[in-house]
Formats: sequence, structure tokens, C-alpha cells
Amino acid sequence: MAEVKIERLPKLDQETLERLIEIYMRGYEGMREYGGEGESYAKRYLRWCWNKAKDGFFIAKIGDEIAGFIVCDADWYSKYEGRTVGAVHEFVLDKKFQGHGIGHVLMEKCLEYLGKHNDRIELWVGERNEKAIKFYEDYGFRRVGQSGIWVRMVKDLKREEGNASE
Repeated sequence: MAEVKIERLPKLDQETLERLIEIYMRGYEGMREYGGEGESYAKRYLRWCWNKAKDGFFIAKIGDEIAGFIVCDADWYSKYEGRTVGAVHEFVLDKKFQGHGIGHVLMEKCLEYLGKHNDRIELWVGERNEKAIKFYEDYGFRRVGQSGIWVRMVKDLKREEGNASE
């Protein structure tokens, strides 16, 4: 497989949005309950992600093709924490690119980015999405709660700047 390039999404034009929707829809095949209500939902949701977290919207490219993306928000108000934390809003790889380590490269980019701004990250994952839960646990996320079919996971980070108190 060709080399993976991770880059910040430069703009969300129509063509890019359509590719991201395609990846999103494919990524949730067989788990429809977590992937929203189809393409119009995906389009609205991905636009929301872009407007909320442009700086942390990273794509993985193999050649010219987008293989997957992760949306990392450094400025998310968590009602569970009662403060601002980092959040992973969306993280999905095209099925045909899964199993090649691309997800790891994206996650590392996200953690590096959020580590500059946040001391804690939260994300939500579908309770039946065991592969994803295991993936997050391998990165040090732990389950801290559940709401309906969604499991809330958090990871504590050491701020990269290093605090005087440490």
C-alpha cells in the first residue's frame, strides 16, 4: 500500500464533502444505528464538524484518495466534565483501507493536536462497536459512562508544555 499522508483538510468543497459522506456511510455499514439516518444526515453532520473544528479536521490520503478522517475539537464544552475538554467528534476509515494502520496514524495526529490544548479528551462510541472500543482502550481511553446505545470514554493527557506543578 502507498504511503499515508495526514493533512489538515484545507477546504470542505462539494467534491470533498461527497467523498467524506461516502466514507462515513461505508464506515457504518452493518451498524446503521450509530451512523445516523443516511446521507442527508451525514452531510449536515460533517458540515457541523467542519464549522466546529476546522483546525482539527484531519484526513488520511493514499495517493490522491481520501482514505479516512478524524475530527478533533480542542474547544468542546463537556456537560459531563463541566468544562472545556478535547473531543473526537468523528473518526472513520473507508472499509477498503481498514487494517493497514491508517487509523493509528490518524489517532496519533489527533492526540498530538489535542495534547497542545487539552488535558482530557472525551468521545462517544456505539456500545456494539467492539473493535472501536478496543482500539480506544489501546490508546488509554477508559469507559466512564453510557447514554442509551452510546458509551462515553475519556483519556487524560499530560499537557505537552509541562506544568510547573508536575
